[in-house]
This record gives sequence, C-alpha cells and structure tokens, in this order.
Amino acid sequence: MDYFELFVSLDPIQQAFIAGIFTWLLTAAGAALVLFFKEIDRKVLDGMLGFAAGVMIAASFWSLLSPALELSEGKNLPVWFPALVGFLLGGFCMRGIDMFLPHLHPGAPPEETEGVKTTWHRSMLLVSAITLHNIPEGLAIGVAFGAAGTGLSGATLGGAIALSIGIGIQNFPEGAAVSLPLRREGLSRRASFLWGQVSAIVEPVAAVLGAALVIAAGPILPYSLAFAAGAMIFVVVEELVPEAHRGGNGDIATMGVMLGFAVMMVLDVAFG
Repeated sequence: MDYFELFVSLDPIQQAFIAGIFTWLLTAAGAALVLFFKEIDRKVLDGMLGFAAGVMIAASFWSLLSPALELSEGKNLPVWFPALVGFLLGGFCMRGIDMFLPHLHPGAPPEETEGVKTTWHRSMLLVSAITLHNIPEGLAIGVAFGAAGTGLSGATLGGAIALSIGIGIQNFPEGAAVSLPLRREGLSRRASFLWGQVSAIVEPVAAVLGAALVIAAGPILPYSLAFAAGAMIFVVVEELVPEAHRGGNGDIATMGVMLGFAVMMVLDVAFG
C-alpha cells in the first residue's frame, strides 16, 4: 500500500489533520526564507501576496461555494439560501474576530493597529495578523474533508486534496510575509523563523475542528462550506489585497491574483 492509498484509507478527521500539517509545513518553508535573506524585493512580495489572494478567491468558489450549492439542491429551501446564510455568517464572524483581536498588518505603521488596545509588542501584533489569516484556511480544509467523508456527490476527496494543495501553496508567501518583517523589527533569524511558522499552528487545529463539526452535524454541511468561503473572502478583501497594494505595485499584485486564481481553478478541476 503506497502513501496515497494509506491517506485515502484514513477517516476524514485524520485526513484533515494531515492536510493541516502539510499547509503548516509550507508556511514554515516560507518563513525559512528569513534564514537566508533579511529583505525580499517588495515587487516579489506583492506578487506573492496577490497570488495567495487569487488562490483563496478561487478556492472559495470551486472548493466551497459550488459544492454548497450542489448539496442544497432538492431541499425544501431555495438552493441559494444555505450558501447565502453561511457565506454572510463567515464574513461576520471574521469581522468580529478582526474587531477584537489585536493585530497589525505587515508594512503598516503602529497607529494602524487594529482590535482592542493592548501592550503587545509590534512583533506579536504581526504574528497575530497572519494567524488571523490562517483560521479560515484551516477551517476550510477541515470542512472540505468532512464533506467528502459524508459520501455526498457535491463534495469529493479530490476536491479536498486540491484545496489543501492550493492553500499550502499560498501559505508559502504568508510565511515570508511575517518572518521577514519580524527580522526587520530586530528579532534574530531563528526567532523570526520560529514565530513565522507558529502563525500557522492554528491550521491543523481548525482543520480537525471543521471536519469533526461537519461529521457530527451533517445537515449543516452546505452552511459550513459557505461559512468557510465567507471567512476566506473576508480575509482576502480585508487583509491580503490591501497588503499586496501597500507597496505601490498594484499591477504586479493584480497579475499575481490572476495567476493564483488560475492555478487553484486548474487544481480543483483536475483533482475534483
């Protein structure tokens, strides 16, 4: 039995956990750039952040909203209702976290710190901002594997794997986006790397929680898929796109979005 067959034989919660570890490791790989570089060209970083945004936008539709709509067919409610409710709830939930969790986006001045007032150092605020990105990503992975485990036609294991690969790819620039600013803040290379990869530790935890929730409460599956999509779109619009445009490289960031969307679309169609 090869590794893929072994993975397929696992239950959805175990699959979600492994996928969460995979995306965490790619965050660590991105954070490891700080071991070799103190700075990264701003154009490259903005393009990478745009790419990450494109991946998340595509994943939100192809891997989450589209299956949610399919799973809602033939029910008493309108097909669009579960997707609409879940999508909006995901956005509102992330907005609530955004309002209260102290964080500071990479490249932003201290006066732009968001959330409740705190005495946290700038470095901790930067880590908090990237951690906020990773919560809906881990949740989306868990929901996708939990949905595939139900055996319904609208959700497939291939689609969940594609989503994990896409999120893992876009986690690479996110890891760099937190470790390199920490290095500029005066932390050592080792400390910057450690804090950079710690920002993604929430992903395997959120993945397990998402999968367990879906398995325990099957009827809410369309709402859960759409919830994860809404949370991811909120992060794209609130966090990634502004960060990618902060350096004045809007054209490069936009092309990064297009490329990221195309890659995620191909992954989902090919695996799904």
